[in-house]
Amino acid sequence: MARRHIHYEAAFEDYLRSRGLAYVAVDETRKAIFAGARVKSFDFLVYHNGGCNRLVDVKGRKFPYDTAGNSRQWENWVTEEDLQSLTEWERVFGEGFEAVLVFAYWLTSSGADAPFHSLHPFRGEYYAFLAVSLSAYRSRSVRRSPKWGTVTVPTKAFRELASAF
Repeated sequence: MARRHIHYEAAFEDYLRSRGLAYVAVDETRKAIFAGARVKSFDFLVYHNGGCNRLVDVKGRKFPYDTAGNSRQWENWVTEEDLQSLTEWERVFGEGFEAVLVFAYWLTSSGADAPFHSLHPFRGEYYAFLAVSLSAYRSRSVRRSPKWGTVTVPTKAFRELASAF
């Protein structure tokens, strides 16, 4: 079961349903153990007729993200654990499955004119969903914070890599 109390994931699930896509929401209360190590769960398994099935990890972000008077767009950081876990899941599922990071952007009032091709209304708010394959994200990521174990893709590269889900 997806964590429906997290509005980003609930909005993404609503998006999948509205498009008639076949998916399984992952029960995040159950941790998988491979080779004696716990592996962080992904959020959704999305089936694709005739294409690669996707192991989706949803990353919720505000658009734009305002803090201390600064407004930032295209926040796309993830943890190194996110990347390692998705790599392991991709290996376990094997051929025909691709790990994907989906950035669920919640458009704040100042993001009303955001440059997205498609917006999804959910509970009176608007969201945009951009996907980046694990391999593409990893190839362009740079360290953001050694202390927090996070990486990010520079804005220009992210905009080149990301596509609507």
